Parts: sequence; C-alpha cells; structure tokens
Amino acid sequence: MSVFEASGAGLSVDAVTERKPSTDASTAGSPEPPVQVIRPRIEPPDQPQRILARYGRHARMADVVVAAAAAVLAVTVRLGTTPGTYLLLPVLFPLGWVTAVWLYRAYEHRFIGEGPEEFHRLARAGLLLFATVAVLSYLSLGSFSRTIAMISVPACVLGSMLARRLLRVALHRARAAGRGLHRTLIVGRSDAVISLIDSLRVTERSFHHGMLAVGVCTSTADVTPSHIHDVPVLGAPDDVLTAIDRVQADVVAVVSQPDLSGHALRKLSWALEERGVELLVSPGIVEVAGPRLSIRPMAGLSLLHLERPVLKGSRRVFKVLFDYLLALTLLTVLSPLMLALAALIRITSKGPALFRQTRVGTGGREFTVYKFRSMVLDAEARLAGLTHQDEGNGVLFKIRSDPRVTRIGAILRRYSLDELPQLLNVLRGNMSLVGPRPPLPKEVAGYSADEIRRLRVRPGMTGLWQVSGRSDLTWEESLRLDLRYIDNWSMSLDLSILWRTFRAVMQGSGAY
Repeated sequence: MSVFEASGAGLSVDAVTERKPSTDASTAGSPEPPVQVIRPRIEPPDQPQRILARYGRHARMADVVVAAAAAVLAVTVRLGTTPGTYLLLPVLFPLGWVTAVWLYRAYEHRFIGEGPEEFHRLARAGLLLFATVAVLSYLSLGSFSRTIAMISVPACVLGSMLARRLLRVALHRARAAGRGLHRTLIVGRSDAVISLIDSLRVTERSFHHGMLAVGVCTSTADVTPSHIHDVPVLGAPDDVLTAIDRVQADVVAVVSQPDLSGHALRKLSWALEERGVELLVSPGIVEVAGPRLSIRPMAGLSLLHLERPVLKGSRRVFKVLFDYLLALTLLTVLSPLMLALAALIRITSKGPALFRQTRVGTGGREFTVYKFRSMVLDAEARLAGLTHQDEGNGVLFKIRSDPRVTRIGAILRRYSLDELPQLLNVLRGNMSLVGPRPPLPKEVAGYSADEIRRLRVRPGMTGLWQVSGRSDLTWEESLRLDLRYIDNWSMSLDLSILWRTFRAVMQGSGAY
C-alpha cells in the first residue's frame, strides 16, 4: 500500500476503455480513438489535501533523518570519531536544515509533486545552511571545522532531493490509482476548455499533475453540448458556485473567459475562499515556464510580466564551463569504452569507425559532427531505393528496420552510443551537452521564421526531443520541444534533461 493511501477513504475511480462519438461542436460526426476514461466517484473532497499533508510530514521526517546522517558522516570523515561538542551536531544540524527548508517554503502544497520548483527551493535552502555553518565556523575561530560544512551540507541537499524523488514516485502512483486527485471545474470558452481537458485527461500516461476534470461551465454563446470529452457541462460561467456543489470540486480553473475578469473574477475568488476552493487562472501563454512569469503591480493593477529568455551573460558562461568540464570528464572516463566500440565497428564492417557529417550550429554556422558509424559504407548510395519505406516525420528519413544499419550499429543506435564522439564537438565549442537537435543544411534551407529560432543556441547531444520520444516524435513535436527549451533555458533544466536522458538511454525506447 502506498504511503499516501488514506485508510478507508480516497478518490476512487472506475477506469474503462470506451469508443464513443464525440459531442464536441468542433469534432461532431467523427469518432474518437479509444481512451481510458477515468470516472470519479463522490469521495471525501478533502482527500487531496490529506495526501499532500502526508507528503509534507514524510518530507520533514526524511529531511531530519538525512540531515542527521549527513552530520554523522561529516564528523566521522573529518575526525574518525565523534568527540566533544561534535556530538551535538547530529541534533542541531537537522533542526537547522528543516528550518532552512521551511523558510524557503519547500513544504508548501503548491510546490509538491510536480516540476523543478521544489528542488530549486531545496538548493536555495542548502546555500542558506552552508552560509550559516560557514559563519559559525568563522566566529568560533577555528574550533569548528569548515570541513564539516563542506561535507555535511552537499550530502544533506542531495539526500533530501533523493528522498523527495522517492516520495514523488509514491505520490504519482497514488494519483495513478485515483487517490489524491483534485476535482477540477473548468470555466471558459469551449475551445479553451477542450484544450485544457486534453492536457489534464487522466489516463495511464498522464496523472502526475493530480487534477481530474469533473465539470465544465462554458459560455452560452458557444454551441454547448451535454458533455465535452466525457466531462459534463454544468452550465454557464454564472453557474460556477452551483456547479461546485454538484460535483464537490475543490479547484476551479478559469481559461480564456472574458466574462470572468476584473471585478467579476475578484468576486468569484472571494466566494471560492469562503468554500475553501482553490482558483487557478490561465494567462493564455503557452510553452513558457513559471520562472519567466512574475506579477508586476502597476497603477492598482496586477500585470503579468513575461521576462525575455536569458541566452547570454554570466549564466551562459557558466553553461559553457559546465559543458566543457563535464564533457572532458566523460571523455576521460568513457575513453576505454569508445576505443572498444571503435574496434568492434572496424572488425564487423568495412570502413572507418567514425562518421562525419555537416550540421548547422549557432547563428547558421556549419560544422562537422562526429558519430560512430552505424551503417554500411555505401549507405548514402542505397538511400534512393528505400525512400518508399520512409517512416520518419516528413523531414528526417527514418526506417525502424533499416537494412543499411549494421548489427553493431543497431545496438549503438538503441542506446545512443553512436553519439559519444560528439563529446569532441562539445570540447571544440560546436555543440553543447543539452540543446536543440543539430539540423542538416538542407533542413535549415527550408526553415520558417519560427524554426530559425532554433539556431539561437548551440545544438546539443541531448535535449527535450531526446527525452520525450526520440525518433517517435513528429517534426512539429520536435520543433515545439526545441523552441520550449530555448524559451525556458536554465541550468536546472539542463540537469533535469541530462538525468532523464540517462533513463531514456537505459530503456532504449524511441531510437532506431
């Protein structure tokens, strides 16, 4: 049983697979593909809050245990024993760590279970704790070793992040089973409502967000069916409060609804506050991460400020240094493996071990990309006879069982080992570890104004396209992911993609 499963209570669901005609005005007459529809039963509406509270309690307990273990580790490494005043460290250090995490509000429910914000706050709390320990060490005039801070704080932060990751797995499993889902009433125009329902639809592949659409209030000016994507329409925007009582919603999401703005939206927020219901308002801006959005008060109004993407300056310098150092480290560690792979390629097929190809980098500058050769030597000559078997995305040529791929090449491609020589491109400054996919010159020749934006940053060995489907993506999906990366770049996003790349490569999915 999950640690987040409540005793005898939960948001129960019936999961069934259906094929039924669409009742949307925009898709009338065309059948929908079969989907797993999760139908909610009326269960205690406070269940999501109870599960999130349980998550918070487990997070605090984990932080205490991790901090105590980090303190013991630091003292043991530094002294070999735990004499004198250092005996107090495993007691005081957890208290300081939990306090720092609390000050950065990492225990608040809105930061739990999804997105990197929870981890960002843990990192900031770690910096605060490190500074505090360093100051105490300085004031103690050497009686407290600075080595303690150098060991205990990083171990504490990493341990707490690992604990959060494990707690998230348990939380996501609970939500996948239908427990702890926020019953969400969606208010807005029918087209915006359909888009949000598609994003929030709880199926076997999408449940981490913890929201379940249970009702819709849409404008009477729209063609209003009885259901939108199997979610009942409960009236117009003026009927929100009645609809909340009918479906026991604990969240109201307002999307693109001109009738609910200004003072009307303010009055709705007051009414929801009295009922203990949360209010979410979509700004209508897509593919923009939260850190770029902020509220700017002006002339008595709360204006949404959209910051420009940070692509230059000190943060970019830090990214280049990070790329160089990590690429150099990986190249040193993996050089025996790369030499062995090169030898296998030469032994099992005729031709060189390395494949060279011209790609386009930052600002449209061309460069030579290096890869391990995974095809026969005359692969380009055979291409004309295989065009009718193309399974690619309309821009890139792909075949799942390409006859030109060698036996060792199939293994290299499955686990992306053929891309290891691109570490040389990173060291030469042509590529980054994380970035958009490096395009071919013929692709760039047909780029639109939006697609040219991909050339604003260095292409990467991996990216959002790599961890979101690899070769299974359509061209439009690949482009959307690359543009999302450029618009929302941060070092934390790079670290997240590198971690997800490791998992995707180990699974070997979506690559051929």
